[in-house]
Amino acid sequence: MFTAVIYPRCTGCGYCRGMRVQGWYPDPYERHDDRWFSDGKPTRLVRDQGTESYDEPPLEQPRASGNAGQDGSYDEPRVTEPEPGGTHFLPGMAPYVEAPGRRRAGGVAIVLASVAVVAIAAGAFAVTAWPRSQDTAGAQPAVSRTQDTAGLHSTVPPTHSTAGFQGTAQSPSGDAEQVTTAFLQAWSSGAIGQAAGLTDDPAAAQAALTAYAQDLYLRNLTGTVVSSTPASASGSAGDAQATGVSAATTIEAVTFSLSATVAGSAAPGAESGTWSYRSALTAYQVPDGTGWLIEWDPSVVAPNLSDGQHLATVLVPSQSTSVTDSAGNPLSSYSDPGIANIASRLAGHAPTEAGTPGLSVQIEDSGGQAVPGSQATVTLPKASQVATTISPQAERAALNAVSAADDSAIAVLQPSTGDILAIANNAQFNDYALTAVVPPGSTMKIITATALINDGLVSENSPVTCPATYTVQGVTYNNDNGESEPAGTPFSTDFAQSCNNAFSQWWTQLNGQLASTAQAYYGLDQPWNIGLPGEPASYFSAPAGVSGSELAEEAFGQGELTASPLAMASVAATVDSGQFRQPVLLPGIATVSASPLPASTDQQLKDMMRDVVTEGTADSIGFGPDVYAKTGTADVQGQEKANSWLVAFAPDQDVAIAALVVNGGSGAQVAGPEVKAFFDAY
Repeated sequence: MFTAVIYPRCTGCGYCRGMRVQGWYPDPYERHDDRWFSDGKPTRLVRDQGTESYDEPPLEQPRASGNAGQDGSYDEPRVTEPEPGGTHFLPGMAPYVEAPGRRRAGGVAIVLASVAVVAIAAGAFAVTAWPRSQDTAGAQPAVSRTQDTAGLHSTVPPTHSTAGFQGTAQSPSGDAEQVTTAFLQAWSSGAIGQAAGLTDDPAAAQAALTAYAQDLYLRNLTGTVVSSTPASASGSAGDAQATGVSAATTIEAVTFSLSATVAGSAAPGAESGTWSYRSALTAYQVPDGTGWLIEWDPSVVAPNLSDGQHLATVLVPSQSTSVTDSAGNPLSSYSDPGIANIASRLAGHAPTEAGTPGLSVQIEDSGGQAVPGSQATVTLPKASQVATTISPQAERAALNAVSAADDSAIAVLQPSTGDILAIANNAQFNDYALTAVVPPGSTMKIITATALINDGLVSENSPVTCPATYTVQGVTYNNDNGESEPAGTPFSTDFAQSCNNAFSQWWTQLNGQLASTAQAYYGLDQPWNIGLPGEPASYFSAPAGVSGSELAEEAFGQGELTASPLAMASVAATVDSGQFRQPVLLPGIATVSASPLPASTDQQLKDMMRDVVTEGTADSIGFGPDVYAKTGTADVQGQEKANSWLVAFAPDQDVAIAALVVNGGSGAQVAGPEVKAFFDAY
């Protein structure tokens, strides 16, 4: 039951001309004074720094003075402190100045009549009424809000603050994660004021979040809550002076992750990267309330950040030069002596690609000095590069292939460019791929056949006998395993079966032709600058002016001829493209040139090298339909076994290869399988 105080509304002369019912209850938002009702219309008096206004429909205008002001407003309801022995009045009431005695009874009668009307209308609504100026002896005392109100049914309930974020989760940790998520979403979307408003120090938070974006040249930001755990306040329990989180009883420590795209400057092309890290904050339920706030601290935006400090991006200069493959991988990452030699020799070369700085974030003090140990790497500096033509894919395939046999070496080229794609060795610290100086064996028959076809001495279909033995100036030459080819055998078959004496017999027509053909069409027998520092080197040697038995022996790849896998891979590449292109490790360097192969000669060489794969010495290796090859077996005095050779090219893959296995034996049996392993992996 609600108990109301009713008193007559009087004019300035004290006569009653009406009655007014007033009641009050506390405002739970604690922003207003008591709420009043008049004729069922709510009115709330707003107190704002000494001014008063109504934010709901005001009470009706009084007809005369008394409680009414001249401007139509009502005086603020207050508790009037009683004088000793006096009576307490409810808010808004004041002592009544006694009216003339002759009208006192009339006033009482009006009051009693009003009480009766109200009592009848309200039913169970209890009313206590008295004139303002009546003798207060025996009257019901008004009750101050600070005193016991047990006698009144309008007892003031405990106030609850509604400040902060109103969570909807079923647990404190859920509410804490919700307010953190709202904070992160507002921050990342650029609503800095909204994000700061979720903290207990909006001004400091807004300044810090704004500085974060400016100091890091922020381009993008995302944040995600990771976890939350209960925490406790740092203040003393029961401290009456505690405020904020120190006064809170429900506190959660929330961990979250941030990914910030930051830059070295505001320029569009500035070095940038994503800084990913974790931070933490404390969220708490507002004391005596239901909302949640975030305790503001500079470390919310970045761990270990303190007052008076700020974040900054710093460019980290590139201070080294790296020799790399064509994909930017350091050559030092390959375990190969030839590659290591290349990397070492090119270390002092002028960079082919300038380095780029890295980017770090660090904490700085107010003077701009870095806080030791605060640096976080965003992007690593990229060293200046000396980029070689080495292909990661080809190098891996070549290294895998040479692992099959000791003292192996492979050189791989790209026929269309001359780029050296791979250098691989399995010969301890020896770099046979570039430095071997050994007879090329029957792979030399490609150059000999070129000279014979160019001079019109044979064609691929010409019948050429291959006797089992052939003697020149007292030196007898034997075919491998005593083989021979009868009269009428096509020259292409002699080539495919690698019958030596089908070539040695032309020694009288080859005076000076081998060396000149090697240089004129294959670019051999002269120095090459492949990009390594120092003097250019020759990777093939065919002595000029030889004749007789020496020339007959060189015709099938023995004698004083020497070659490296790099040179013989170039021979295969020249047949593939029809045009010599000097092998290089560094693009753009000066190279030697040679005449293109005559088209007819080139086609016949292709036909014969394909016959080697389909019906000749390499038919047992199992090469695919796009591989052209020539085997080689070169005897070396003092070695237990011959050196094993095989050169090949695959037009569809734009790749040419030469494999050498020192003291390995037959070319088809040792070098051949290594080349196949390369093609299978490439």
